[in-house]
Formats: sequence, C-alpha cells, structure tokens
Amino acid sequence: MTLLFVLAAGAEIGGAWLIWQAVREGRPWWWAGLGIMALGAYGFVATLQPDANFGRILAAYGGVFVAGSLAWGVIVDGFRPDRWDLLGSAVCLVGVALIMFVPRPPT
Repeated sequence: MTLLFVLAAGAEIGGAWLIWQAVREGRPWWWAGLGIMALGAYGFVATLQPDANFGRILAAYGGVFVAGSLAWGVIVDGFRPDRWDLLGSAVCLVGVALIMFVPRPPT
C-alpha cells in the first residue's frame, strides 16, 4: 500500500514537473508528452490500492502528494522548505495515516 502511494506520487509529481519544464522552462515539447504519459501511469497505479473506495484512496493520496511535492522540490529543484511547509506536510501525512490505517467496522 505504501509503495503504491510512493509510485503514484512519483508518477504524478514527475509528470506535472515534466509539463512545467516544457511550458515554463522552455524544454522540448516531448518533455510535456512524457509528462502526460507519467500522469496517465499515475491513474493506473492508484487503481492498484487494495481499498475499494476511490474517494478514500484519492483523499489519502492528497496528503502524500503534498509531502512528495515538497520532497521533489528539495531533491530535484533545490527548494528549501521552511518550518511551515514541513509542519503542513506533517499534518497532511497524519491525515493520510488516519484515513488509511484507522480500524473500521466491516461493511
């Protein structure tokens, strides 16, 4: 489950970054094409989660996306998050844990 979130984050964030690079940073057009393919891969990876509730998976993924986006910025773009970025990211990850791992009664 966690690995799928990481793979989905890499595909979505990487895809969006590739499109950003093509549109905003003047990279070749095919970077945007690669970005579109990566975003499509994200859609498929998300369907592999064992939980059958689309809304729950995408809501939890939102928190992973926030943390992953900051991490991508640090690793790829040299971004330095401030304490509020880090706190916000931590809050999002706590939300992910609540959504995905709190025991629920069988339905």
